[in-house]
Amino acid sequence: MKRNKFLLAAFAIFGTSALFAQEVKEEEEQTNLNEVVLIGGRNSERTVVNSSVPVDIIDIEKLKTSSPQLSVNDILNYVIPSFNSVRQSASDGTEHIDPVTLRGMGPDQVLVLVNGKRRHTTSLVNYQNTVGNGSVGTDLSAIPISAIDKIEVLRDGAAAQYGSDAIAGVVNIVLKSKPGGDASLTYGQTSRNDGETYNFNGSYGTKLGDKGSIVFSAVISDRKKTNRSKDHGLDIFGDNFAYDFADDPAAARAADDAKIAALGLSRKDFRFQIGDAAIKNQQFFVNAETALTDKLDFYSFGGVSLRQGNGYGFRRLPSDLSGEALQVYPNGFQATLKSNVNDFSNSTGLRYAYDGWNIDLSNTLGLNTFKYNVENSINQSLGFSSPTDFYAGRHQFLQNTVNLDFSKKINQNISLAFGGEYRYEQYKIGAGDEASYTGSGSESFRGFAPTNSINGDRNSFAAYVDGELKFGNFSADVAGRFENYSDFGNTINGKLALRYEYIKGYSIRGAISTGFRAPSLQQKYFSNSYTDFYLDENGNQVLGTKGIIRNESDLSRELGLDQLKQEKSINASLGLTFRPTSKLFITIDGYFIRVNDRIVLTSDIYDPALEQYNITAARIFTNAIDTETKGLDVVISYDTRLGKGKLNASLSGNLNETKIVDYHFPASLTIEREQFFGPDQVNIIESLSPKTKATLALNYSISGFNFMVRNTYFGKVIRDGHPYGSIQEHTGKVVTDASIGYDITKNFNFTIGANNLLDVFPDKQVAENSYYGVFPYAPVQMGMTGAYYFARASFKF
Repeated sequence: MKRNKFLLAAFAIFGTSALFAQEVKEEEEQTNLNEVVLIGGRNSERTVVNSSVPVDIIDIEKLKTSSPQLSVNDILNYVIPSFNSVRQSASDGTEHIDPVTLRGMGPDQVLVLVNGKRRHTTSLVNYQNTVGNGSVGTDLSAIPISAIDKIEVLRDGAAAQYGSDAIAGVVNIVLKSKPGGDASLTYGQTSRNDGETYNFNGSYGTKLGDKGSIVFSAVISDRKKTNRSKDHGLDIFGDNFAYDFADDPAAARAADDAKIAALGLSRKDFRFQIGDAAIKNQQFFVNAETALTDKLDFYSFGGVSLRQGNGYGFRRLPSDLSGEALQVYPNGFQATLKSNVNDFSNSTGLRYAYDGWNIDLSNTLGLNTFKYNVENSINQSLGFSSPTDFYAGRHQFLQNTVNLDFSKKINQNISLAFGGEYRYEQYKIGAGDEASYTGSGSESFRGFAPTNSINGDRNSFAAYVDGELKFGNFSADVAGRFENYSDFGNTINGKLALRYEYIKGYSIRGAISTGFRAPSLQQKYFSNSYTDFYLDENGNQVLGTKGIIRNESDLSRELGLDQLKQEKSINASLGLTFRPTSKLFITIDGYFIRVNDRIVLTSDIYDPALEQYNITAARIFTNAIDTETKGLDVVISYDTRLGKGKLNASLSGNLNETKIVDYHFPASLTIEREQFFGPDQVNIIESLSPKTKATLALNYSISGFNFMVRNTYFGKVIRDGHPYGSIQEHTGKVVTDASIGYDITKNFNFTIGANNLLDVFPDKQVAENSYYGVFPYAPVQMGMTGAYYFARASFKF
């Protein structure tokens, strides 16, 4: 295997060098830079080149053939440096839905649209101290890749145009709408012979009426688990060894082997499962549009996503058990967390043309339900009467949005749009089986109790106006938005974006805007109890029960915390664009984002009042901090003829830094400030995501062959294990993707390749951060899967 990896790497490097050694033929070619984009403004003539704000267009049709990645999250993670998504491990629901970030902001500060319509978020709250801690994001991977034509990423604040959540930017997913069919089959696995993936995706489109179309799309995938824990056999007597960190690893391992053999057991009885969760997906989408009359069009799109996840919690050693529980599991156990995530969406509307006006009336419904089951576990307080499998409850989020939009190009220089929006949201938590929450609750994942159950809702009204002016080489975009929330009051936001082309092909652009993000219903109403580490009275790190307590609770007021309010932001950007030829395009954009009253989870709070909740420590949502984010995006794209083939070379990078500039310690706060917002939470905001990320991608097509080589640099991150570990810097890493594809016929392509070809991992964790060596690697930067190889057959019909 090592030899094969070396040969593949050598081929990739040699092939790349050979391509550059050939004579470059200058030839004018059209690129997707002139393709019309839907976001950034409501002028239908907007493109990447003439946009006043930075917009990326990702051609999914090309990428899904050559790329090792086959989900929206993973694809964007490797093609847009300011976008980040990392798989998490042993993190409850977060390992089943990957959180995503843009420009170093939170997952809930990125707005997602589908065909220009607001997409609902998930019902999941990320609270396991991973990236995006305390946030609620949108599950991009619930949208089948086979349904997507292209993805537009607006890297600029857009709350004045699209409303709440658009502080960092907007991702707009444009669905396929043309007749035709395609399908692909993919098989892959890691270099450690786990993580097998089977993926089928396909779509079929046909005409609907004289001018319309309907496209059906589906994805069925199965990703097996990976395991990256050390097979070091933890001593069942409690003397835990991480052999890589022991003074004499061989002697330590031999001593444990002797103890295990004396009990008639094997090392597998104590093996941990730490890695990517097993995930199965079944996804179905439809996108339809047809003309009812010469001036009236009907459209409807959406679908369902059904996901079944299988992850693992911390292993319980026999020394962690007592009494009857030890008799049920004499060798200890590692519980399995099984999830069922069901997602439904539909947008239906009418578009009417009248006297130059385009009128669009639509209704968009989204529903996300997340159900939990715990297997191979126990409720120790119930002893022999405890089941070993539990239904642990569920949470659900519903969003329904009604839009009425008017737009018109008044003349060659003036465009105008305005409209209104009504949005209804509902959030529910349902209790699990009584055995899952009573007493000590089900181990590893405690079920939702009746005290956690909630049925909360709200509505909001919004009105906006959006205009564009052009005067020669100068253009200006102006937008304003008023929004009223039934539970948080009013907000008014505005945006001004300017662009000036001082020489043909060269321009300067900039924008300034205000924004907001209302606290999500999940942040307002979520509560539960969960298992995590805490320090006992002797300073020892032990497992115990903690809880998320609602901000509106009596406990929150007793501790002196303020009620939740909306985040407010200021977003400014300044950039240069260069297009000396139709084949070369360069953009450089600097940005500044200030967020006041940012909503976060507190650090662990210890207080005598927690006894009534039967928990050791509590965390509460609060507007604790103000942050400032400064960054720079660079994108270079070049298309040319190279020999008898076509070469596309792209280099893009992001520099980004977020700092906490102020803390909002309530005047009546009764707890220590470090418990309100300590180093562990500061680390997540400021240094747990790469501050530098860059991608160099080369695609070369010739005589039916396509060669792709892509190197992605993930900058260093810092992980603070406080208060249970230490501060550790994880150095930057380069991940190499490569693939070779061949068109066997005009409609049949076969591709082989690899993600992380050179089997790169984050730095190994120091002993005190690794939970006795069980977590040799933290899932930071590129995750901890290692090399992954795939083969794919693609068809068109």
